Amino acid sequence: MNKHIHILNGDALLSSFPKGIKGERIVFRECLVDGPVHSNSLEELYKLRAKFLNKNYPAISIEDYFNKSAREIDRINVIPKYSIINLWFEDDLFCQVNFWFILYLLKDKGCETFLVRPKKHTQFGFGNYNSGELTALLKAKTSIFLTEDLIGLWTSYQQNKVNHLITHATTLNQEFPFILNAVMAHVERLPTISSKGRPAESLINIMNDLNSTEFSIVFKEFCKREPIYGFGDLQVKRIYNEILKN
Repeated sequence: MNKHIHILNGDALLSSFPKGIKGERIVFRECLVDGPVHSNSLEELYKLRAKFLNKNYPAISIEDYFNKSAREIDRINVIPKYSIINLWFEDDLFCQVNFWFILYLLKDKGCETFLVRPKKHTQFGFGNYNSGELTALLKAKTSIFLTEDLIGLWTSYQQNKVNHLITHATTLNQEFPFILNAVMAHVERLPTISSKGRPAESLINIMNDLNSTEFSIVFKEFCKREPIYGFGDLQVKRIYNEILKN
């Protein structure tokens, strides 16, 4: 019998995940959208990520990273071939980058793979759904065939090949239009000569519009205006601090 596995986009979904849904649960605890990801192996990526996260978010110890984040990724890496996998991920850039990475890990496993996502993209994502509604989302899941374009999303992102990333997303746009939306949000967050990047510029506008630099107020408004990014308070606070420093 094929093994059923649910890969969840974080502990928040795990805490509300319906008990009646059968199958193994793997919790993806990473934020690959934030910080360096270029590496030549999974082991090298772990070291790179642990060092970055510990430096920028000291509450995350290197030991915690390996015990909580890397361990779950290792579980994905050893999923048996021909398993049935349900990927519970949302449309925002935070979720999408993690989703692309998982698709890359699954590329040679021959698994039957499905995507489960909210019906409508909001800042609350799966948090808007009760147990019965989450079960209904599973029934409405979308089958995924791991094409070169889907697998190429991660490698292009990892190697910072923006044009390739856009090409893959454009090819996939008819079937998965939310991917191009996320890719363009990524492109727009990159600093240029004339811009600090969309998230930073949005935060500056919010502070000016609200005439406030109080982080809780600014963060709440950022989530309303820029749900496409899916950033948590830690990611926004880092950008916010850089703005205030300058």
